[in-house]
Amino acid sequence: MAEAKTKPTKQSVAAFLEGISDDTRRRDATAVAALMEQITKTKPTMWGSSIVGFGSQRLKYASGREGDWPIAAFSPRKQNLVVYFMPGFDDYRELLSKLGKYKTGKSCLYINSLDDVHLPTLKTLIKKSVAQPRAKE
Repeated sequence: MAEAKTKPTKQSVAAFLEGISDDTRRRDATAVAALMEQITKTKPTMWGSSIVGFGSQRLKYASGREGDWPIAAFSPRKQNLVVYFMPGFDDYRELLSKLGKYKTGKSCLYINSLDDVHLPTLKTLIKKSVAQPRAKE
């Protein structure tokens, strides 16, 4: 079985965040990092070269594959801020209707700017996402 490519690293989260060239993206990433640290009560760790993660959980996929992934995570990409939600959005439809402007992938929430979303709703979504995997451990 192939080993996961995205793993925790020793890279400095602070240096990574400070290195974001776009002022808005840097501001948003710093705000989401603080929010996730408050919710998870854990310090951030770099996962790979561009994902900021909080805590760790063991996930088992339907295929039988297993791997470690942060309890909460985001990545400040060039196009948008990506917030990862495990195990997806099926349980969050009502909250998503109150969030504002965003797009989703299977487990990714894409936000152009925090100015586009309702922050209390984003905080609730992250709290629920964090609580869900932990309840299955």
